Amino acid sequence: MSSSGIAILVGTTKGAFLVSGTGDRGGWIVKGPFCDGWPINHIVGDPVTGTLWAGGGGEWNGAGIWRSVDDGATWQVARLTRGTMDDWAADDPDFAEMMGWTGEPLPFADGFSQIWALGYAHGTLYAGTKPAGLLASQDGGKTWEKINSLTDHPSAGGWNPGAAGLVLHTIVCDPSNPKKLWLGISAAGVFATEDGGTTWERRNRLSNAEACDHPDHPAAPRNGEIGHCVHNMVRAPGANDLLYQQNHHGVWRSADGGRSWDDITRGLPSTFGFPVCVHPRDPHTIWTLPLNGDSAGRFPPDAAAAVWRSRDGGDSWQDLREGLPQEGCFFTVLRQAMASDARDPAGIYFGTNSGSVFASLDEGEGWQEIARHLPTILSVEVFDRG
Repeated sequence: MSSSGIAILVGTTKGAFLVSGTGDRGGWIVKGPFCDGWPINHIVGDPVTGTLWAGGGGEWNGAGIWRSVDDGATWQVARLTRGTMDDWAADDPDFAEMMGWTGEPLPFADGFSQIWALGYAHGTLYAGTKPAGLLASQDGGKTWEKINSLTDHPSAGGWNPGAAGLVLHTIVCDPSNPKKLWLGISAAGVFATEDGGTTWERRNRLSNAEACDHPDHPAAPRNGEIGHCVHNMVRAPGANDLLYQQNHHGVWRSADGGRSWDDITRGLPSTFGFPVCVHPRDPHTIWTLPLNGDSAGRFPPDAAAAVWRSRDGGDSWQDLREGLPQEGCFFTVLRQAMASDARDPAGIYFGTNSGSVFASLDEGEGWQEIARHLPTILSVEVFDRG
């Protein structure tokens, strides 16, 4: 990728990929797979330095974070926990030699199985793990420490896993305040710190408990709180604490940094979906991609794909379908698989579990498929050095 280009960072079940385009967001070329084919749950980058980080792993590899300092041309891994590979290598010298296994102790032993999310701001790289925990690195991902204050939270003993396990999958940084951070944990809810991680507050309160009590669904709001199975969360641009989240049961808005939440699902075809995306400059423009339900197949309603956009913070919604498949569409778009660039007009991108990447260069009005036949796509982010 050239210094003025744009790349869509794609994490998949079979490695990391870069879908690279020219400065005018055209001429897309797929590069990869990188990271030795590891399952990669999330990729982020620092466009100032050109550094990329890819987090993932699993039962075989253990957990690790890959790092590239040359726009993705080469990658090095920092392995953090053991996997089945280590057990095999310890008992088989020939296998150990083939895998380049040294037997060096790993920094977190068998403390977690995967990296699920990454976040970079103010010189600190954060990583969310499965089971849910938070790591931080001050040296660009070379060394890591666990932020014990989160897992020591008084509520931790009651955290329940979602369908994918107890995972810390969303890390939201405040670009103007390094001490403020929001986390999404399935299925424990939203947590926030305003003192750099010394203390954490659980923030799942409903703004209007009487109007939002839906006990008909296990993940629905109850007891004065939204459902704890948050799927994805974003912070709106500007000097505010405006947050949006796609929950297992509905789409929600918070004007006070998560201290209270308003239900903005009305007008959408379903309460279920995974990603939510916010405009890079307009805090009231958001996109989401509803699916037909958690137990109904998890594909677009009526098997016709649509991205839904709101220009008024979720008070009303419009379906955007031009260029998207309208018949026999059964893909799923996962929680981290939608992102925007910061250009004008903003580009919106999403990846599917069927291996396609779709792009809109006009804020959702029209869509084009810019990559296909990739492995199952787990995450999409934008890396723009333009």
